[in-house]
Amino acid sequence: MAFGDLLEQVGSTGRFQILHVTLLCIPVLMMASHNLLQNFVAAVPPHYCSAHSNVSQSQLSPEEMLRITVPLDHKGRPHMCQRYAAPQWHLLAENGTFNPGKQGDTEDDLDVDFQECTDGWSYNMTEMSSTIISDWHLVCDLRSLKQMGQTVYMGGVLVGALVFGCLSDRYGRRILLLISYLLMAVSGTCAAFSTSFSLYCVFRFGCGMALSGLGLNTFSLIVEWIPTRVRTMVGTLTGYCYTVGQLILAVIAYFVRDWRWLTLAVSLPFYVFFLYSWWFHESSRWLAISNQPDKAVKTLQSVAKFNGRREEGEKIDIKMLNESMKKEMSSSHGSYSVLDLFRTPKMRIMTICLSAVWLSTSFAYYGLAMDLQKFGVNIYLIQVIFGAVDIPAKVIITLSMSFIGRRLSQCGALIVAGVTILINLLVPYDKQTMRTCLAVVGKGCLAASFNCCYLYSGELYPTIIRQNGMGWVSMMARVGAMVAPMVLLLGDTITWLPGLIYGGAPILSGVAAIFLPETLGSPLPDTIQDLNTETKMQP
Repeated sequence: MAFGDLLEQVGSTGRFQILHVTLLCIPVLMMASHNLLQNFVAAVPPHYCSAHSNVSQSQLSPEEMLRITVPLDHKGRPHMCQRYAAPQWHLLAENGTFNPGKQGDTEDDLDVDFQECTDGWSYNMTEMSSTIISDWHLVCDLRSLKQMGQTVYMGGVLVGALVFGCLSDRYGRRILLLISYLLMAVSGTCAAFSTSFSLYCVFRFGCGMALSGLGLNTFSLIVEWIPTRVRTMVGTLTGYCYTVGQLILAVIAYFVRDWRWLTLAVSLPFYVFFLYSWWFHESSRWLAISNQPDKAVKTLQSVAKFNGRREEGEKIDIKMLNESMKKEMSSSHGSYSVLDLFRTPKMRIMTICLSAVWLSTSFAYYGLAMDLQKFGVNIYLIQVIFGAVDIPAKVIITLSMSFIGRRLSQCGALIVAGVTILINLLVPYDKQTMRTCLAVVGKGCLAASFNCCYLYSGELYPTIIRQNGMGWVSMMARVGAMVAPMVLLLGDTITWLPGLIYGGAPILSGVAAIFLPETLGSPLPDTIQDLNTETKMQP
């Protein structure tokens, strides 16, 4: 626990920390743009079968061609996946226009044959100039590919959590963060120029991997360079960067209506992030624990110089570092893996409970946030509302974490979110405003839960396996995000079942969070022995 004293000696909240945290938080602004990009690049425009070749060459207006080509569905709207086998010329009135009053019963009175959209589809692109749906015709029989694209992306995030979580504990936070920035920039650029849906999925998988590496290593570099007393504030600031990023995405998407340019617009900034990230300092805490005391001392001295404490920094040498962190470094010999998260009873209970918290939070969050079109509101407006609700939600959760504690805050956010989602099941479907308001409240609680569990998990796991631990719980979150779209398919059989699952999961995990230890005001544990000792000391 002596690293905090060394940090205070070189300046724990000086110019270095301010610049360091600021530069690390700027890329977080763009994380939401990739995480929620699917809402805009895969928006499904109104569509219907294209007219027969002999009809399209006629002098009819678009409304007239639609009338004689496409039947109406049970809601009285043009059918999206069927057309008449032959043009129904008799549906045109004598004056050359169709009579809306006759639409309801014409097809029932005649023996009409239907066929699939053999000549393709026509799209109403009033809101967007193009999407992956319109470019690659991911509609009707191929409509499930839209969800597959998001699942592939989340699969990349899952794999990235495993890969980057393990590698950064072995090779350091800084180098893996640089790789993540470059991978995001290159994969996003390639996705924007993809010539097929398959290629698009491959590059989005790469974006997902990069996002995991970016999130995990950004958090570790922030929390390992700041003192205990400001962890809550800085953690909340990082969370607000993601919130602002949701609003930035809505603005960018509003002005950039082509999916290729939109994807490029949210990817190019990562080239800039890659260039300036070479200035970042590796975590001295990790260097010391990883048996690299000479590099740890040089990094601490560099920070001291940056903070205007050169003399204090020059007093630190390898001998002082070894003496002050003897216990931690002696306990860190050997390699650690995901299995160590389950090695001791305390670690096992903690990991299982955190896994439930992360999985259900992500599961319910993406169940609400990744299908904005279902609310029947302008998707740019609902994106702004969903992003803006995070601001009061995170203010409340920040105050709660600081005064009530992490554990009760985590439990409360999850349970309230689950209850709100379940109440929504009782609201009639035609009351869209009330349903949307309840969904916004639930989404805010889930965003608050995310904000809490990022900080809470980082404080619970010891330094020597923190990245393994954060990688594991992040993987569980991505499993939840991957499963969320699949649950929606259950609504075709039982309409209320998805809502019941989305609401029940947070409530159950909120109960599980009660078994986690409190970390409010506690120093970061460096070893598993530290965790066990602190747990025994708690009432």
